[in-house]
Amino acid sequence: MGKTMDKKKILLVDDEVTFTRTLKLLLERTGKYEVRVENKGRHTVAAVKEFKPHLVLLDVVMPDADGGAIAHRLKSDPLLKDIPVIFLTATVSRREAGSKGTERGGLLFLAKPVEFNYLIECIEGHIQPSQTGVQNTQPQQMPPSPL
Repeated sequence: MGKTMDKKKILLVDDEVTFTRTLKLLLERTGKYEVRVENKGRHTVAAVKEFKPHLVLLDVVMPDADGGAIAHRLKSDPLLKDIPVIFLTATVSRREAGSKGTERGGLLFLAKPVEFNYLIECIEGHIQPSQTGVQNTQPQQMPPSPL
């Protein structure tokens, strides 16, 4: 698993430099992820096209861009629409989101600060099984067993 090509690529988009630096370090320490940070929301679509991440962690409110509008642009692009997006936001309180986050329009919103182990769980749950190469998405067909 040590090869870079085995790692899942995550694009982390947030204007808070300290937050992105810390989260990148924590995610990369797991040995499972290659993380690229983009601190300018307006560069997100270009970064996604260039980096081709397995998943995007996206802040909702940034000084130069709206995360919801960025997600809409990604989902409207036939080449990018299948890349999962998880919102990280301080605009939704943990009470509103609950400990497990909240879904709106099929997208997951996690309240910042997010509990790290739960974030990993969400990332793993959102990366497509076909992208992980670990399991086949189709269960093997077994002949029906006689009763």
